[in-house]
Amino acid sequence: MITVDDFNFSGKRALVRVDFNVPLDKTTFAVTDNTRLKAAVPTIKKILNDGGSVVLMSHLGRPLKKLKEDGSVDVQKFTLKHTVAEISKLLNVEVLFADNCIGQQAMDMAQNLKQGQVLLLENLRFHKGEEKGDVEFAKQLAALGNVYVNDAFGTAHRAHASTAVIAQFFPGAKMFGYVMANEIKNAERVMLHAGKPFTAIMGGAKVSDKILIIEQLMSRCDHIIIGGGMAYTFFKAMGGQIGSSLCEDDKLDLAKEILKRAEQSGVKFHLPVDSVLADKFDNDAQVSYSDNMHIPDGWMGLDIGKKAVEEFSAIIKDSKTILWNGPMGVFEMEKFSAGTKAVAQAVADATGKGAFSLIGGGDSAAAVNKFGMSDKVSYVSTGGGALLEYFEGKELPGIKMVMES
Repeated sequence: MITVDDFNFSGKRALVRVDFNVPLDKTTFAVTDNTRLKAAVPTIKKILNDGGSVVLMSHLGRPLKKLKEDGSVDVQKFTLKHTVAEISKLLNVEVLFADNCIGQQAMDMAQNLKQGQVLLLENLRFHKGEEKGDVEFAKQLAALGNVYVNDAFGTAHRAHASTAVIAQFFPGAKMFGYVMANEIKNAERVMLHAGKPFTAIMGGAKVSDKILIIEQLMSRCDHIIIGGGMAYTFFKAMGGQIGSSLCEDDKLDLAKEILKRAEQSGVKFHLPVDSVLADKFDNDAQVSYSDNMHIPDGWMGLDIGKKAVEEFSAIIKDSKTILWNGPMGVFEMEKFSAGTKAVAQAVADATGKGAFSLIGGGDSAAAVNKFGMSDKVSYVSTGGGALLEYFEGKELPGIKMVMES
């Protein structure tokens, strides 16, 4: 694996694919969470410190899927210009901005970059060619640099122009940035070199979203803990009464099959024994408690209960390797956040005792950030979907194309 550490960027103009797909305030468009921006800083600084210059490219949202009423792109909502002030502050360098990611202006600005300067290109996804993986579009982007660095793990599972197709134009001059290298290294540590006991915590709404990763983990884990909305599909499959809790009725046979295969594989498969219930999906809802085989009609489970918290916490604290992907409940609502917070605390406690913990992006990353525990776990992934596909055993185009000479 070739990384920026293997290269001297002196006199080079590095074209760096970053993941600046960050949340923005709906009114002011200020960056509300700069985690992904901060993650890119070490790679950019390595290039600048070597005496190179940097051209940054990224996407932000899906502007072509959310056009304005007149059919035009909503530039104000999706322009990367909103990130310039924040990334300039983090780098302590004035970041220049090109109003398009291809074309004459972008080319002129890139070619005129001096040593130590940084240019950010406008949103790649303003062009259809990005998500289509268009070769001509990738070629136009490639002309903006003489070295290619992929540091956007969050889009590594997409065969887009800037993440995969572009690599063919940089034979012998393509590599991973620190974000990508760390993501790969930490994912491999969990999947290939896990210390035992190895516990995977799977949460979220749907069994169907996690079926492939659960199948992969059965042969590797000692414990698989299930939480979140998908737990109720399992309870209904076992003949339980789940009230109006979330359930994938077309996945009941699949849930039964998973339970059967877990038993055969010898992995200990843990479902939450009880839940915090609500009479509606709202933070102002009435709250009740129940075991998960007997949830009354009109009530829905929105968080794991106290017994489940105790059982799960004990397993987690006794683990040497922990993979966590998906919350235990609707942690965004205060009344239903206790289960996710308790699991985050247990993961932090285990890490403090020497366990290796990988938080699998998305909602799990948001949860550890919300509860102030991101610095108390071993590694927080920046790419939820990409990490899931990696663990599912799929080949990620953004990794494969850079690995190829």
